Amino acid sequence: MVVHPSTLDLSLTALFAGWAMTDEVQRRLAERGFDDLRFNDGVVIQHVLAAPLSITTLAGRMGVTQQAASKAVADLERRGLLRREPDPADARTKLLHLTEHAHRAVEATRALRASLQDGLEAEYGPERVGDARALLASIIGRYGGDEAIRGRRVRPPR
Repeated sequence: MVVHPSTLDLSLTALFAGWAMTDEVQRRLAERGFDDLRFNDGVVIQHVLAAPLSITTLAGRMGVTQQAASKAVADLERRGLLRREPDPADARTKLLHLTEHAHRAVEATRALRASLQDGLEAEYGPERVGDARALLASIIGRYGGDEAIRGRRVRPPR
């Protein structure tokens, strides 16, 4: 049985559209030399991008154990996306910082997302794309997700 997107409810349609766009960003990132990036890297990077922080703070913001955060950080360090430096206020604490490679990846991702949006506006018109964004933003706010976005605490439902 073939499922047509028009038969899906709005939540699944929005989710699948987001996944399709994210897959396209990942494909284009790989073409630009960022083939080492994974979608889930952004979960950590979004927190460190805002300001350097400790693994303990990262774990709290992500809602995971310190062990899980440490494992993710070790992987990102190994791949050259994060580095640890002593906290100037307390040398016993190490703060996580993005590497130059990670900053370049963030900029490339932002540019690619903007390019996708430009393409959608060219195809469907800026008004339709704006209306879609406004509707989805309203839905996010209706169910309390706007605070998670502002606090960089967006994560999949439990």
